[in-house]
Amino acid sequence: MTIEIKHQKGIGPIQADALIIRKTVFVIEQGVAIADEMDDPSAEEEAIHIVAYVDGKLAATARVLPESATAWHVQRVATLYPARGKGLGSKLFAYIEQLAPEYGIKTLVLGAQVQARGFYDCLGFSAFGEAFIDAGIQHIHMKKALS
Repeated sequence: MTIEIKHQKGIGPIQADALIIRKTVFVIEQGVAIADEMDDPSAEEEAIHIVAYVDGKLAATARVLPESATAWHVQRVATLYPARGKGLGSKLFAYIEQLAPEYGIKTLVLGAQVQARGFYDCLGFSAFGEAFIDAGIQHIHMKKALS
């Protein structure tokens, strides 16, 4: 199994691959409205899109947006069903953490689906604040300071 992770800022081929994964996981599997998944188009242009490919095929994605000058908001983390359970989510976050210093990023924040909280706990994220509903799904705020 060969894993390759690529990133791109803004609109382009990697972002297009990310959209395929996001639509499959969030819209088709989880029933999120396409309008909720395809939020503000400027977010797509401003974001850094990260995609993992397994043996050349689409597998997982995440996107990061600036939260502040030193923090990224990680969003749209998704893995296609056939690629789940292979550690791709952890690899995506390791990639994000390697990329962060190039941008002066010291903190990652995210809104985790409550059912995925254990995954983020294992990656060193800490929950804070109250649970909230996003796109009809319960989430919790989480953050991680980078060393």
